[in-house]
Amino acid sequence: MRGLAMALLAGAATMAAADDFETEIVDEKNLPVFYQALKARLNFPLGYDGGDPAEWHERAMAAAAPLMLPYEAEAPFAPEVIDEEDRGSYTARRIAFNITDESRVSAILLVPAGEGPFPAALMLHDHGARFDIGKEKWVSPWYDGTRAASAEEWAGKYFSGRYPGEELAKRGYVVLATDALGWGDREGNGYEAQQALAANLFNLGSSLAGLMALEDMRAAEFLAGLPETDPDRVAAVGFSMGAFRAWQVAALSPHVAAAVANCWMATLDGLMVPGNNQLKGQSAWYMLHPGLPQLMDYPDVAALAAPKPMLVHAGAEDPLFPQASVEAAFGQMHAVWDAYGADAALTTRVWEGKGHTFTADMQDAAFDWLDAALE
Repeated sequence: MRGLAMALLAGAATMAAADDFETEIVDEKNLPVFYQALKARLNFPLGYDGGDPAEWHERAMAAAAPLMLPYEAEAPFAPEVIDEEDRGSYTARRIAFNITDESRVSAILLVPAGEGPFPAALMLHDHGARFDIGKEKWVSPWYDGTRAASAEEWAGKYFSGRYPGEELAKRGYVVLATDALGWGDREGNGYEAQQALAANLFNLGSSLAGLMALEDMRAAEFLAGLPETDPDRVAAVGFSMGAFRAWQVAALSPHVAAAVANCWMATLDGLMVPGNNQLKGQSAWYMLHPGLPQLMDYPDVAALAAPKPMLVHAGAEDPLFPQASVEAAFGQMHAVWDAYGADAALTTRVWEGKGHTFTADMQDAAFDWLDAALE
């Protein structure tokens, strides 16, 4: 017994001298020091790897959807018009409807003049750490001067002074813009409060990402069911976080026929690197479905929308999405559309000289593409 104790002590002394244990747990960006080993475990078993894409879709969606959606909402939409403004070529309405079983929200609805039904666009706003406006990032509000000033500033910063929702209404689209939880009429307690909100939703059996996905699906269904809308020509359009939302809802919703996603696509491997915005927490919670990265990469999820028409653009100078990672994601997506024999339906482009923005020329290219995709 005494010999065993001495051996253990000797072993302990040897281990201590070697100092072969962790003396820190995270780096300066809050990555665990062993993050590379964890990344190596992610082999995305439900990513497309060849074969029948329809069979892959059925198998992957069956596993992914329960991780992405907290429940299936059933409440009637019960819409009502709050007020409206005649803008000549279209009417701008502020409306309210039940977006989930728990939440009744305000929204902006633009309806073209003339006889419908019209194609439609669900406008999905960005994050941008700017919470006082959500739907107003797409459409100038006539009902709130303070928000109108914020929206004008946002349009000047990212959209060449335009309001992309209004541009589509002028082209003859019914346009719907809502606030995600935390923005506009649903503004929360600021940037630093996002993680508490995320934790509280986890405790309530949901998630920020899951709730946003559910609400976007419901908004698409609501838009498709309007009498002014052609239900076979409904698109999701998004910038930045809204682009993530656009390809996500295109994958999840049978009511979305096409998607325009500007400035949000890359591989998880390319984003989980020191210095990337995805490591900050806070805003990242809106794009984190617990358990999903063990099964699928971001481009795999987007490819669940195949063979629907989809446009995904990026800026070569975008600091949030490294170009090599963007192009790798594009390659994975094209493999799925190509397997369907529909590679022409997927348009991807990295814009030289562009950063994290959706400028007038990028909008024109995207909306010309959308006109052709939904004709």
